[in-house]
Amino acid sequence: MKISRSLFVLSFLFASMFAALPNPAVAQDDPPGRVARLNFIQGSVSYQVSGDQDWVQADPNRPLTTGDNLWADKNSRGEVHIGSTAIRLGSETGISFLTLDDRTVQLQLAQGTIEVHLRHLVSGDAFEVDTPNLALTLTRAGEYRVQTDPGGGSTVIVIREGEGEVTGGGDSWDLPASQQYTFNGTDQLTYDASPAPGFDDFEAWCQSRDERENNSVSARYVSRDVDGYYDLDDYGAWEADPDYGQIWVPSGVTVGWVPYHFGHWVFIEPWGWTWVDSEPWGWAPFHYGRWCYVRDHWGWVPGPIVVRPVYAPALVGFVGGGGFSVSFGGGLSGVAWFPLGPRDVFVPGYRCSARYVQIVNVTNTRGVNVAQVTNVYNTVIVNHQMNRVDYMYANNERAVTAVSRDTFVNARPVASAAVRVNADQIRSARVVDSAPIAPTRASYVSATAHISNARPAVPFAQRPVVARLNPATPVQRRAPQYTNDSRPFSQQPANQQQNFRGSNNPPANNNQPPSRDGFRPFQPPAGANASNPPPAGNNANRGNAATSFNGAAQQPQSQARPTVTYAPPQKARDDMYDVHPPLNRQTQTPPPKQQPHQQPENKKDEHH
Repeated sequence: MKISRSLFVLSFLFASMFAALPNPAVAQDDPPGRVARLNFIQGSVSYQVSGDQDWVQADPNRPLTTGDNLWADKNSRGEVHIGSTAIRLGSETGISFLTLDDRTVQLQLAQGTIEVHLRHLVSGDAFEVDTPNLALTLTRAGEYRVQTDPGGGSTVIVIREGEGEVTGGGDSWDLPASQQYTFNGTDQLTYDASPAPGFDDFEAWCQSRDERENNSVSARYVSRDVDGYYDLDDYGAWEADPDYGQIWVPSGVTVGWVPYHFGHWVFIEPWGWTWVDSEPWGWAPFHYGRWCYVRDHWGWVPGPIVVRPVYAPALVGFVGGGGFSVSFGGGLSGVAWFPLGPRDVFVPGYRCSARYVQIVNVTNTRGVNVAQVTNVYNTVIVNHQMNRVDYMYANNERAVTAVSRDTFVNARPVASAAVRVNADQIRSARVVDSAPIAPTRASYVSATAHISNARPAVPFAQRPVVARLNPATPVQRRAPQYTNDSRPFSQQPANQQQNFRGSNNPPANNNQPPSRDGFRPFQPPAGANASNPPPAGNNANRGNAATSFNGAAQQPQSQARPTVTYAPPQKARDDMYDVHPPLNRQTQTPPPKQQPHQQPENKKDEHH
């Protein structure tokens, strides 16, 4: 069945966005293929989205990316996942995502304690934790605990398994496993190394969280790089389907339940409109895979089990053209969408390359191949022939959800505001506004979010931090439309740049040298040699590899971030990931044999 050109677009804003592009986007325009998700909250946890000054109570299923901040208050804990990697936050702990893209995870640990379980490290990827006095690079999969005090003068690192490298104070050290390392000072570091201590309550909790993931039944059917697979076990069951193989069916949902109905929309750059589901299991099935309607119920069809499947903001198609605002007749107008089926090709509405469109599809559905994706891409993006693409649930009134523009753009709950439409209304839908739906300030945070008193005493942008990699610049927001005055988030802040990372006028800090972009000016100590000998395995005095900011127009002396490249998806096996019984129930193994440290390019090791 052909779909009228005036009725349906593939997804998001591509009809209006891509029409302005003379040529298809190139690879450097591609958004990251992964994001972070706060998947567990105990106590009071809040977040601050990039470009906003308010801290709000955390929404577990809202994606987090470069520039976003997270805070676990006193006697609170939180757990964040970036694919298969878990980052757990202890009491009074704050982190910021300095860089989060396909090849680099760079965290600022402003204060407190985190435990990182890096289950899989792809060759060429970088994982860095930056504290006020050092930068820690994780060089192998393993489990790492990092703690820094609020004053910023001390960092304690426990490496349970894996290996790391510390850079700071003009020196760098290789850190083998099964040890605890304490680094004190700022411009010049002193250290202490000792055997790793026993597991305290926080790390014991981390081990219990690991065990839950290790034993997940859903890991048999879903890649461990698809965060949220472990949530599916408690809220549904897997069943065999003759057409789609193993599908997951949610339990306990209401009669007439439909995907992408219980939640809200938010606007997150660079993807744009993004679905945030309200179900505790509502992450994996709404950003990966496809949905199917079989035997009078909906089931989720995961994609192939591959390494690093590509995250999508929402796998839906929108009813309407241009800005996808539509009229159904009888005075009914708004925004409507439907879930993509297993054989539907997702064409993003944000800027991306043809290669990206291939990868985001072939890693998220088993029902299409590269040739089909390329054909749809050429039809829609290159030739602008939207009427030549069919969708499984486009004309199914049971699958379509419709709301007013006001509900959509202001991130209000969809279920309570949804308008029922019938098949005749869908078929007769017409475009009423060809302009894209612009975000308001409320679009970036849920309308039900509350300002939180749980926040760090000092804004993260004012915290000193040592960075080995050059932190990324958060994607700039589109200019919001301040038109809705129904709630505080809809009002423009009095001081829009107060806590913006990258502000030209950072707050004064009399206890630290002048800073730029919230980063402490880092200068090597006088003389190249440290007064204390390094820990075992150190190749000292190799020059300052940490980022150096001095407030002037000088270029930072840092390593270049890895170039983002795409390759055909690699099949994933469980033995590729760090999956084993909890470490607190195992006999500690001796540290791995240390490999000779590779010197930075154009640097000499004075000890050789």
